[in-house]
Amino acid sequence: MAEQREPVVRAVGLTKEFRDFWGRPKAKAVNDIDFEIQPGEVVGLLGPNGSGKSTTVKMLLGLLYPTGGRLSVLGRSPRAVETKREIGYLPEDSYLYKYLTAEETLDFFGALFNLSKADRRNRIDQLLEMVGMAHARRRRVGEFSKGMQRRIGLAQAMINDPAFLILDEPTSGLDPLGCREVKDLIVALKKRGKTVVITSHLLSDIEDICDRVIILYGGKIRATGSLNDLLTVTDENRIVTPALQKPAMDKLVALLRESLDGETFRIDHPRRTLEEFFLDVIAKAKSESIETAGVVGGGRIAEYLSPDQSTSAVLEALVSEPKAPPAPAETPEPPPPDAAAVSNRLEALTAEPTAPVPEPEPQAPKAEENLDEANAKLNDILGNRK
Repeated sequence: MAEQREPVVRAVGLTKEFRDFWGRPKAKAVNDIDFEIQPGEVVGLLGPNGSGKSTTVKMLLGLLYPTGGRLSVLGRSPRAVETKREIGYLPEDSYLYKYLTAEETLDFFGALFNLSKADRRNRIDQLLEMVGMAHARRRRVGEFSKGMQRRIGLAQAMINDPAFLILDEPTSGLDPLGCREVKDLIVALKKRGKTVVITSHLLSDIEDICDRVIILYGGKIRATGSLNDLLTVTDENRIVTPALQKPAMDKLVALLRESLDGETFRIDHPRRTLEEFFLDVIAKAKSESIETAGVVGGGRIAEYLSPDQSTSAVLEALVSEPKAPPAPAETPEPPPPDAAAVSNRLEALTAEPTAPVPEPEPQAPKAEENLDEANAKLNDILGNRK
């Protein structure tokens, strides 16, 4: 029987009510909601403005305290320091210090988590490569476009190797290539066991990467479930085939007309999305080695983001076949001594040592010369005063 893991997030009767200065109820942003998020899930938190998304996220981060109900994150209170160490957060607006470089920015956030200097350096290199900003590591963040700042913000959200990621509008300000890379990154993080919550108004992004969605309106959950269950239209069918010749197409149309008994149907060609076409054009340009001064494509996911990296390395070392130790290198034998050289050496050792020639000492000036010179200077001084 599979082991039942504890949910990463568990909310029961979660409520948040804002009050005015006199304590009177002003707005109930979140109204008695229940939900769970399982380990390794990518969940989309959706809803129009004012529906309670931001308030829910702030309670998950421990920035707001619930008015009612119970909320646990990673099995603890979201306000606990131990919980915050395992959370990565990308806010809707990237709050970065504009006078710091990209490298200094990530180093600053890494220091907040008490990472060693060596760990920070290693993770910074991997993250900058992953988000396609390695070439701009020494440029000030204030010089970056919004999309480039967004990439640095995404990197800082993962500097502590979080188990739980909360991404608020992660693709905001990114070009289509950047959007695709961020979505691929989130899918890769899911494969490594990370749990991700995404809030976004771009529903196509949510549809591409999320396993499940929670739709809020008026502080209440109006719909929740997997995308496959919510979006599948069960009363229609779609058949996709290779391009058919005209005789086969005529037979198919005749069969459909007979089977549908007069109901309308439509036959057309599949169509790519604009995103797919755009990415195909960019991929062809890259294959032709066309240079660009903009953001380059991100590399592979940072290796340290795998939670089981050390365990896998140990297991791989244990099961691998032992290698034979390398044979010691043979020391070459020295050549036999030359008889003439030995004889010359013995004569040099037995010869009487020659006394070193002393270097001539610098002679000091005579006392009489010094006295005459002093008297001449004194006479000159006395003559000038007269």
